[in-house]
Amino acid sequence: MWWRTPWLGQRRWLLALALLDAGLLAGVYNLLFWLRFKVWAGITPSVLALILLWLGSSYLLGRYSSPDQGQRDSVLHRLAATAIVALLVLAGVVVVLSWGLKVDDPRTFRSFVLPLLAAVGGVSALAQLGLLRYRRRPQRWLLVGETAELAVLRRELAHDGRNAHLDLCCCDSGAIDPVGVDLAAVQPFDGIAVSEAARLDDGLMQALLARRGGGTSVCSLVVWAEQHLQRVPPELFSSRWLVQAEGFELQPGRWGWRLKRLGDVLVAGLLLSATAPLLLLAALLIRLEDGGPVLYRQRRTGLYGELIEICKLRSMRQQAERDGPRWASRADPRITRVGAWLRRLRIDELPQLISVLNGEMSLIGPRPERPELEETLERAIPHYRVRHWVRPGLSGWAQVCYPYGASIDDSRMKLSYDLYYLRNANLMLDLLILLKTIRLVARAQGAVPSSAGRA
Repeated sequence: MWWRTPWLGQRRWLLALALLDAGLLAGVYNLLFWLRFKVWAGITPSVLALILLWLGSSYLLGRYSSPDQGQRDSVLHRLAATAIVALLVLAGVVVVLSWGLKVDDPRTFRSFVLPLLAAVGGVSALAQLGLLRYRRRPQRWLLVGETAELAVLRRELAHDGRNAHLDLCCCDSGAIDPVGVDLAAVQPFDGIAVSEAARLDDGLMQALLARRGGGTSVCSLVVWAEQHLQRVPPELFSSRWLVQAEGFELQPGRWGWRLKRLGDVLVAGLLLSATAPLLLLAALLIRLEDGGPVLYRQRRTGLYGELIEICKLRSMRQQAERDGPRWASRADPRITRVGAWLRRLRIDELPQLISVLNGEMSLIGPRPERPELEETLERAIPHYRVRHWVRPGLSGWAQVCYPYGASIDDSRMKLSYDLYYLRNANLMLDLLILLKTIRLVARAQGAVPSSAGRA
């Protein structure tokens, strides 16, 4: 289970781009060093610093990431991001070495740094454009399922907006005719996805087996959704499948659970120590703004549905919920001026590190919801309580993949990401979520509701 990596499928080429950039920087650096000094530099601290600066800047600007929800890749965006990264690296070298440390090093002059960045930037940009063209290559898939399941997938794909390259042929298993079977047998498909609940007659079964025997990939609709949507819509599986399915192994007593807990304690302790001055400054600003309490305590639902109490830095005015709990919304009048910045930079969430240390929460997991709101969500969303199988997290797959949720529809969408995490949770996925969280915080994104906050 700890090697389940369906998220890596759509990211393997992005990872290859990062490795290509690192290799280009090391190779061109050594080539220029040899031409200038007649010796090979090797992998020196200077090379490592350039690689880290280039890769870090590229990741923050989204060069190694898929586009955000509802957005598409564009040639202009990729080229602009590459140019900005090159300028940031150039500025870092010039400012730190030439102006800051006053280093008299010939490598900082135009005859070395500019050719290095021009060569790496040019080849990297061409590789980005080649990948963009490859990702836009049409992929033909045959989806076999019941009417309701296919309708869900059509709606999900229309909402996602990042899979325009998919050419889908949907086959309703409840309305199969001989023509449909012939089409399934003769049309070339990159893959076939079959629902667990699909009713397959002998003709369609033979057609699908023939395509599989010819080398066409065949998988379930759930696996297809994991690969192409990076989430699992809750309508695609039954309770019986949930009990029998692979994955869902992040449970107490297993070594993965203990390893995750050890990482939570170590990282949460370090973060709490490192951000203590920031917490003190935020507490002072909150107190100065309206003289109210610094911390805000709230009941949330934890592991196996047990109630826990979390602490956050207060970002709303006092008595903000005297009329009862309700969703946050864009430009929420209850949020204070200081609170708006605390939310944007996620500083208000830092006191929850205490809940991580005492074992009520984890660094990575589904975000804990308020029990008052969950009563409504459980009635409206199938399999909602499954998200309680693991400790709630300070950040999670839903938080880094989907905008701030403030409605029942948003909660259903986030549940689909939470189900994906529960089925595929492992150390590698946790590291990916941690990196994506750092990028969101650095770019001050994902903390503002995308909807009007309806219940």
